[in-house]
Amino acid sequence: MAIDKATVAKVAALARMRVPEAELDALTGELGQIISWVEQLAEVDTTGVEPMTSVVAVDLPRRPDAVTDGGYCEKVLANAPQGMAGFFAVPKVIE
Repeated sequence: MAIDKATVAKVAALARMRVPEAELDALTGELGQIISWVEQLAEVDTTGVEPMTSVVAVDLPRRPDAVTDGGYCEKVLANAPQGMAGFFAVPKVIE
């Protein structure tokens, strides 16, 4: 893909970067090399390759999904201005 100075200036504007006119030629070459490298990556055959989240195959530790705390509704509602059937009661705000 060919990149020209106008495209580099537009990309810089979209990225909210102020690029002096003198640096546009250098950035044109660099951006062109980056895009050609990405195009080269698209040619790699990745069929059968599993997606991965890390370069190291590690299973994350998991804990059992069990209730380990709670069961003291009365203590929680003790500071509430009003409670009803084990829940906080609030005034109606929509009529």
